[in-house]
Amino acid sequence: MTFYNNLNKIFKTFLLLFSFSLTFYFMNLLKENPENIFFQILTFVLIFITLFQIFNFTDLKIYTRIFLGLGLGIIAGIFSGDIITVFYPVGKVFIRLIKMIVVPLVFASLLVGTAGLNDIKKLGRIGLKTLSFYIVSTALAITIGLTIANIVNPGDSIPEDIKSALNSSYEQTAREKVSNTNDYPSTIDMLLDIIPENPARAMADGRMLQIIFFALMSGIALTYVQDNRRDAVLQFFAGVTDVTIALVHMIMKLAPYGVFALIAFVMARYGSEIILTLFSYFLTTIIALIIHALIFNSMIIQFFSNISVKEFWVGIIPALLVAFTTSSSSATLPVTMECAEKNLNIKPEIASFVLPLGSTINMDGTAIFQGVSAIFIANVYSMDLTMIDQLTIILTATLASIGTAGAPQVGIIMLTLVLESIGIPLEGIALILGVERFLDMSRTMVNVTSDLSCSAFISKLE
Repeated sequence: MTFYNNLNKIFKTFLLLFSFSLTFYFMNLLKENPENIFFQILTFVLIFITLFQIFNFTDLKIYTRIFLGLGLGIIAGIFSGDIITVFYPVGKVFIRLIKMIVVPLVFASLLVGTAGLNDIKKLGRIGLKTLSFYIVSTALAITIGLTIANIVNPGDSIPEDIKSALNSSYEQTAREKVSNTNDYPSTIDMLLDIIPENPARAMADGRMLQIIFFALMSGIALTYVQDNRRDAVLQFFAGVTDVTIALVHMIMKLAPYGVFALIAFVMARYGSEIILTLFSYFLTTIIALIIHALIFNSMIIQFFSNISVKEFWVGIIPALLVAFTTSSSSATLPVTMECAEKNLNIKPEIASFVLPLGSTINMDGTAIFQGVSAIFIANVYSMDLTMIDQLTIILTATLASIGTAGAPQVGIIMLTLVLESIGIPLEGIALILGVERFLDMSRTMVNVTSDLSCSAFISKLE
């Protein structure tokens, strides 16, 4: 038996080396003939076959395959350049498949979770605890970001010529980002917009706050309906939830390939040079994100949950990897819920209430990003921020992060509100756009981590 196993491994190794060589050969041909459709299709197929052999070379768990895809994507993006973007459609397919199930999963699970509590007082109690956790967590996150930024003072050491180069390179993009905020609704309009005029349109447009509001109201209304009719509705939507979870399992088989495609595209497009140029700003943000995630969330798990810190971090790895590559806490939600229920043993009625709400209003990583960015841009423009200015940042960033949609790059739009509140030139956004994509990926991981730690916290209290 051992002989045949060894022979099988030798054969797999030979096929892998052959596929890799063939892929490398056609990628070079594609580099010379980038418009050749035949080379594009063949290179795409060969990359897929090679990845399939790598991921199935040994019996690896899904999160190990995702992590392997992440590492391979970074390497491929750096050394292959734009050629590797021929595989990018796989990443787009993966994101679309994930987004496809977000709306039915959020609505069905939140409705079932709300109605399943069978007690309006209990629902109000859980809701109040959840909102309180998210607000305190976000305020603490922005405070950590500002503290680290004040210690490091990113932006002081950037030479004038590099500042000018960054401004000129991203000036047009910055203007577009700033112009998009001119029509941003007032606080009252934002609150009124939570109530959907047409729930079907809200679902079609993927407007998560409106969907959550309608699901909560429907779940509360179900508690007043006769038992037999309520049970029929709950069974139907519980079935919808089961179907979406089954779809998650199917879609996750594509995750290693999607992660490879997405990270390779990012590395090929942006490269590593811009990170080195803005190293102090980038490093300050990453340090603040790590401190909040590892210290604050680990303390919550250690002292206010029923699970161990190690069990928590190991159990949420799949959600973190998907969050990193999609840069969207909403798109990651199906995987986040599965991690909470399967790996952390959090009751479905708690997870289905806390996590959809968190993916929309809890943005700790985004708050940290906004605080550090404000300090960085102020330093670049040689502006001294007073204590009042920084308290204003805390308040504005907390409110802005609550109103930030769980989608890629929306944090930049919300950052303009923070900068405007203390008079920092909005054109300074141009300075950070070069590394914003990498930070977007990182801060989404913190957003998702905080959502999961909150679900563990509420589970312990209830």
